[in-house]
Amino acid sequence: MSHPDCRLNLRPLGTPRGVSSVVGPHGVGASPGDKKAKSKSVRGKKKSIFETYMSKEDVSEGLKRGTLIQGVLRINPKKFHEAFIPSPDGDRDIFIDGVVARNRALNGDLVVVKLLPEEQWKVIKPESNDKETEGTDELDLPEELCGSHLPQQSVKGYNDSPDVIIEAQFDDSDSEDGHGNTQNVLVDGVQKLSVCVHDKGKEDADAPVTKDESASMSQDTRVLSEKSLQRSAKVVYILDKKHSRAATGFLKLLADKNSELFRKYALFSPSDHRVPRIYVPLKDCPQDFVTRPKDYANTLFICRIVDWKEDSNFALGHLAKSLGQAGEIEPETEGILTEYGVDFSEFSSEVLDCLPQGLPWTIPPEEFSKRRDLRKDCIFTIDPSTARDLDDALSCKPLADGNFEVGVHIADVSYFVPEGSPLDKVAAERATSVYLVQKVVPMLPRLLCEELCSLHPMTDKLTFSVIWTLTPEGKILGEWFGRTIIRSCTKLSYEHAQSMIESPTKKIPEKELPPISPEHTSEEVHQAVLNLHGIAKELRKQRFVDGALRLDQLKLAFTLDHETGLPQGCHIYEYRDSNKLVEEFMLLANMAVAHKTYRAFPERALLRRHPPPQTKMLNDLMEFCDQMGLPMDFSSAGALNKSLTKTFGDDKYSLARKEVLTNMCSRPMQMALYFCSGTLRDQAQFRHYALNVPLYTHFTSPIRRFADVLVHRLLAATLGYRELPDLEPDALQKQADHCNDRRMASKRVQELSTGLFFAILVKESGPLESEAMVLGVLNQAFDVLVLRYGVQKRVYCNALPLRSHHFQRVGKKPELTLFWEPEDLEQEPVQQVVTIFSLVEVVLRAETSALKYSAILKRPGSEGLPGPQDEEEA
Repeated sequence: MSHPDCRLNLRPLGTPRGVSSVVGPHGVGASPGDKKAKSKSVRGKKKSIFETYMSKEDVSEGLKRGTLIQGVLRINPKKFHEAFIPSPDGDRDIFIDGVVARNRALNGDLVVVKLLPEEQWKVIKPESNDKETEGTDELDLPEELCGSHLPQQSVKGYNDSPDVIIEAQFDDSDSEDGHGNTQNVLVDGVQKLSVCVHDKGKEDADAPVTKDESASMSQDTRVLSEKSLQRSAKVVYILDKKHSRAATGFLKLLADKNSELFRKYALFSPSDHRVPRIYVPLKDCPQDFVTRPKDYANTLFICRIVDWKEDSNFALGHLAKSLGQAGEIEPETEGILTEYGVDFSEFSSEVLDCLPQGLPWTIPPEEFSKRRDLRKDCIFTIDPSTARDLDDALSCKPLADGNFEVGVHIADVSYFVPEGSPLDKVAAERATSVYLVQKVVPMLPRLLCEELCSLHPMTDKLTFSVIWTLTPEGKILGEWFGRTIIRSCTKLSYEHAQSMIESPTKKIPEKELPPISPEHTSEEVHQAVLNLHGIAKELRKQRFVDGALRLDQLKLAFTLDHETGLPQGCHIYEYRDSNKLVEEFMLLANMAVAHKTYRAFPERALLRRHPPPQTKMLNDLMEFCDQMGLPMDFSSAGALNKSLTKTFGDDKYSLARKEVLTNMCSRPMQMALYFCSGTLRDQAQFRHYALNVPLYTHFTSPIRRFADVLVHRLLAATLGYRELPDLEPDALQKQADHCNDRRMASKRVQELSTGLFFAILVKESGPLESEAMVLGVLNQAFDVLVLRYGVQKRVYCNALPLRSHHFQRVGKKPELTLFWEPEDLEQEPVQQVVTIFSLVEVVLRAETSALKYSAILKRPGSEGLPGPQDEEEA
């Protein structure tokens, strides 16, 4: 995915990237790109560029006293001299200006900062058109908020059928912690979205700050109210180097052929410009690199940072490996995985030795005496058609009194993963399976996740079940937890289940269904699906009445070519009743297990909380909605959900506007987090904002999430099957933190994989056309949500055949008028007004450099498209 194309390079020569061209308090020597500073420092006595880190003692003292603040560093991928850490009080982010103030910390690191004196704080100009004051360029939505833990479960292989549809996410959310590289630009102190669909979080090295990013109105700074200053800080210590210190990029020769460095080092230029340039020893480089550097111009390498000294703009590193040609799926994928620290190596022999050795494995006879035998029950799985790791199965038995016995049966992974074993350690370290468009990097060896644990039909499987007595309205009359043995009678896909829901009275022909075991009939399965659907609808209705929130965002699914693995096409993934059915019972099981384990072990439960949205960003969004005349209520999750569902009609324009608003509402949302109940004193903080429930956890996907394995062990201890795991609350919290970090990384990787495939699709099949809706207006550009593909792009006026363009505010609304060069010189220019929520036609087209694409506007009225259209007309 690419960044907007800034063709004009307006930077003064010699200004290093990552340093604003206006020389501020930090001067120009502030970045890895400053050649002059470098050669000077080589000749004379080396002058420090960065401050020495504080001592550990001073840091812990300062944190205790409140003179220092800690937080996770986020670097703006579009303007990499800007970085932020969240404010501990939930207010506006704290700003860290320039590479020097960042003091060698990288994106994602846990840093300690010291606030600068007030006169050095960032001034936020009242009428500026570029108020990028929040560093949330990465969006994090819990999967409970946008429910795509379903496509994610599929194991996406494309070797067993010609053109498999692969579900993947794109869009700046994702189920549980999706993010996009979208920045928040404030218009009138109002959240406005400046969008950048990213190319592996990467951006043109020298993207200038074009005029549209600079203020459009003359600023009058007579009155500097408290609101118009943003606290600014500098990094004084790195508590935890969370960034992998690995980067993909390209090799170049050093510019100064006469320097002594030229004989020893090459320059590694990372594709992600949030990472510094790196000196790598020539001995790491290919043998003929110095004599034939051009041969390697398109070769992707991986480099690891080894050191970054105080007196150097450049880090030191070693070249780990050559990946292959830039723009090809496998090298790019391996680069993404490495950058995010995903372990995709083969499992070691000591790990594989932990698996059952005598195959085929059968359930030991003693397990039958320890478990409830459910093999005769009508139990089945519902998953994406390509899935191989089947975590969960469902059952629904009608009772004589009109109620139902409903079961959620989850693979008993903890049976196969002995605590403390090498297998346990590697699973804990990986913490999650990582779903790419074309494949999965599994958390557990394939023998477990695709065979022994996976709930394949017509084989006996070990499971952990939650079984309820439910009324048809979904009221819980009783519940039971325990270890079980099941024999699934069939493996339904979401499509199969959907067709059953859609034909409640008509028998579905056998040939349209998967094989069903002889002990059960297709009618019995069909009826069970219908009964589950009926209960799920009631459960869902009640959840929203009780104040839950859902922000459905567009997700992309690809069809891949069987031979080449290249994307042939893509479509928006449809989330249907069969997905909702599974989701409701997974939520019910997760909540039940959260309550059960927390009651038993109030200090040792592993739970999942979702904090409320960031106040500052929420207030900005409220102000924006007021100005746009949108009746939105942000007082609670439920109120927001009602506003989103009631405000809009179902015509095309209203649906597009709902997409844009959903997108805007996702921005202030925080990430959902695993935590140990004993480490948080205030129980009000346990709540899950989106689900609007007091306690929640993850129990239903132990094949692909290590948190669920830990929860299974806790539940087993709760039921007296085993001792309580030997983990103090602090140690469990450490594991929870690691699960959070890896989950976040896996989301990023998933989005980048989708972005990679989409960029290749644009290159191979483009240009692609689509309707788009405007979600933000600057004075030389505007941002759109491309409705057919769910991607966001910035459209630049200077890339369009315009005679001129004019920016103004109508009331508080920004408006851009485009004067198109007429096709016939006799005619007047065609005028087009672009404002927020305008519907426009865009074309996505590949650029010459690998995997970048840009969006341009289609000339109004061409080929029968709608003419200039502002919101009122629509």
